[in-house]
Amino acid sequence: MIRNIKNNVDWVGKIDWELREFHGADYSVNRGSSQNAYLIREEKTVLVDTVWLPHAEEFVSNLKQIIDLNSIDAIVINHGEIDHSGALPLLMKEIPDTPIYCTANAVKSLVGQYHQPDWNFKTVKTGDSLDLGNGKQLIFVEMRMLHWPDSMAAYMTGDNILFSNDAFGQHYAVEELFNDKADQCQLWDEAMKYYANILNPFSPLVKKKIEEVVSLNLPIDIIATSHGVIWRDNPLQIVEKYAQWAEDYQEDQITIVYDTMWDSTRMLAHRLAAYLNQLAPKTRVKLYNLSNSDKNDVMTEVFRSKAIAVGSPTVGNSILSSVGGWLHFLKELKFKKKRAAVFGSYGWSGEGNKELRELLTQAGFAVVEPEVRVNWKPREEDLSQAEQIAQALLAD
Repeated sequence: MIRNIKNNVDWVGKIDWELREFHGADYSVNRGSSQNAYLIREEKTVLVDTVWLPHAEEFVSNLKQIIDLNSIDAIVINHGEIDHSGALPLLMKEIPDTPIYCTANAVKSLVGQYHQPDWNFKTVKTGDSLDLGNGKQLIFVEMRMLHWPDSMAAYMTGDNILFSNDAFGQHYAVEELFNDKADQCQLWDEAMKYYANILNPFSPLVKKKIEEVVSLNLPIDIIATSHGVIWRDNPLQIVEKYAQWAEDYQEDQITIVYDTMWDSTRMLAHRLAAYLNQLAPKTRVKLYNLSNSDKNDVMTEVFRSKAIAVGSPTVGNSILSSVGGWLHFLKELKFKKKRAAVFGSYGWSGEGNKELRELLTQAGFAVVEPEVRVNWKPREEDLSQAEQIAQALLAD
């Protein structure tokens, strides 16, 4: 289905209500998503991005109902990842000589994935442009590592549209398409989740790129993302949020994450939550058992938090695999300026806390000295030690 964005620019993407996971199974999708592609029809007809492979046939079929494919003068691929380029091979079978505008790194990505080195690639870099006719241009801006080395954005003069690629998006299905039509609570939850789980490792680059784009003093009426809503109502509000989130973001929140075998570590986690609430009633406290919680939603809460506490029993001279895998993911996301504490129970050898401390330090957290390490099932005097952790996490 075609949706008008502004003047001669239409959305021709796919709203994917059924999508439930992304990046393999590494990112949970709770409210569907979209793959946003755009068709520009000025003197030249330009397609900006495509959709994911499972929707390729539908995408090309829909395009054929809108235009003669041979009238497409150029294809812009802002990012070679398969959710953006998946329909490209099928489309190129129909129009094999059509020039593809992308970065040099995107050529590597597209050739590496589709093994078509003879496609008509036109490599671009920041400041290069594509004349659309009618006094309008697409100006390209490299967005390296936001979130792949091949990423770029394209700015359309005249209509003041920024095709922002993965920046400013969400995995969020909105049938009405635009930010002012979306459920605002859900929209901002999904926008933060997207940033926390995908873009946070690149926060220093996000900050520099925002400064670069702002310095260009370009009027931006619409931010046309690759996923989720199109920002037309005060579009710079999401840019302002990214500027905040890129500055080692935190709220007055502490998140407790743990897993347990026979409830001992669970008891410690719940007592710690109670002490935190007692000592700092205004601080938001959240608690998650990693075995029955969505890891990406938990990571979003870590992003919000000024401190975390992580608990695991000792097993196999180490920690539970659920906690170990989650900590590996935590390290990938490169959070900064956050505190952490460790706690856990053991039956025989008791190395769990040491392992937790080492892994959290490697992940960039300042691990406080107090900890709770309980042999077998905790008694009241063991549980009361959690107050020391609470005090350390809350200390100025």
